[in-house]
Amino acid sequence: MIEKRQFYINGAWVNPAAPRDHNVIDPSTEEVCAVISLGDQADTDAAVAAAKAAWPAWAATPAEDRIALIEKLLEVYMSRSEEMAQAISTEMGAPIDLARTAQVGAGMAHMKNFINAAKGFDFNKPLSEKFNDTRIIYEPVGVAALITPWNWPMNQITLKVVAALVAGCTMVLKPSEESPLDALLFAEMVDAAGIPAGVFNLVNGDGTGVGTQLTAHKDVDMVSFTGSTRAGTAISKSAADTVKKVHLELGGKGANVIFADADDKAVSRGVMHMMNNSGQSCNAPSRMLVERAIYDQAVEQAAATVAKVQVGNAHDEGRHIGPVVNEVQFNKIQGLIEKGISEGARLVTGGPGRPDGFNRGFYVRPTIFADVTPDMTIYREEIFGPVLCISPFDSEEEAVEMANDTVYGLTNYVQTQDGAKANRMARVLRSGMVEMNGQPRGPGAPFGGIKQSGNGREGGVFGIEDFLDIKAVSGWSVDA
Repeated sequence: MIEKRQFYINGAWVNPAAPRDHNVIDPSTEEVCAVISLGDQADTDAAVAAAKAAWPAWAATPAEDRIALIEKLLEVYMSRSEEMAQAISTEMGAPIDLARTAQVGAGMAHMKNFINAAKGFDFNKPLSEKFNDTRIIYEPVGVAALITPWNWPMNQITLKVVAALVAGCTMVLKPSEESPLDALLFAEMVDAAGIPAGVFNLVNGDGTGVGTQLTAHKDVDMVSFTGSTRAGTAISKSAADTVKKVHLELGGKGANVIFADADDKAVSRGVMHMMNNSGQSCNAPSRMLVERAIYDQAVEQAAATVAKVQVGNAHDEGRHIGPVVNEVQFNKIQGLIEKGISEGARLVTGGPGRPDGFNRGFYVRPTIFADVTPDMTIYREEIFGPVLCISPFDSEEEAVEMANDTVYGLTNYVQTQDGAKANRMARVLRSGMVEMNGQPRGPGAPFGGIKQSGNGREGGVFGIEDFLDIKAVSGWSVDA
């Protein structure tokens, strides 16, 4: 069993101020796979103090020098990618093949995109050609608290840490206590890359402990949080007393609008996207809205697609989905599946309980509900498991109304071969992102939502800007 009780503070591995063990559970087996320690106020204060002390020198470090250190970090990350994949698979249940590709690969891609964006970023530029003596200067916000989730751990850690490094911020990372092993390994990589002491600090803890301590801390200038909308609301309230900058990437209940003229693979593509990572993605297309002319056919196709989805141990190689992260999540999903049945949704496939052959581990049966109406709980609440809801619509206007009928606004999806209709839909769907016809967003495109899906954007130049303040200076001597 792995024992990782220390924190990374001011460039060194240090013991917690007071022992407070926390077991990390392997969701594939329900066995303890590691023991970490949860921090308390003294640990949080030490990490924030280290970040505050390191900030002036790091903020003054030339951007090209910061970029060079990130390039070294990427090199170290790539050399230890298999260790990272094994850690993620063990702690949160991503099948090892998925962990090696999408999970680890997300961190790699974000680092490369940030390096490219940083090399073209002008931290000091004129307001305009006419008013070149008015300068717009981008300056680091200061000390940033970074609070990351368990579902795509390296995706979120690199989106926050690397953007903050480019911007010139110093930071304290609090990863999810459910998936801390990848973050501890990442801290080792930061150390090996030669990032100066105090620039990056890591303290493990839970939301009510270290998380709350960071968001309320007087010496923290910014909070970047990814997680539930409930927690994001609490963080906003906690940070308000010190008027911090708060970036929130929260939940979602994405609509996948499939018109009758969609391509032949639209339904199966949407199902597989939903099942990816066992449905544990905030941008999952969890509501499939299908034009009535092809509705029955789509339900049949969705069921046939799910029938091919295998469930298996995260440690086994192969193209299967793994367990969900923990018992709390498992029980929540089971309750929502039962709720869907009791409220009258048509259970097409799957349902409550573990898949056949499993009596341990937090495995969920890939589930599809049809005839889901907007008044049903499963239509409105984020399930965060391999559960797809399918509903019919009769017109483009009704599809827009149904898609936008949610408190969330992260990602919506459109499937149609009519380019004009696709563009109309993209304009009126209320979300931070719209993906159409299976085309992924380009490298460095912004990720983030509106409404109760949060605020701010991550990735590329947009992610860097979130860690910067803008200073306007008049009377700049252009010849100096």
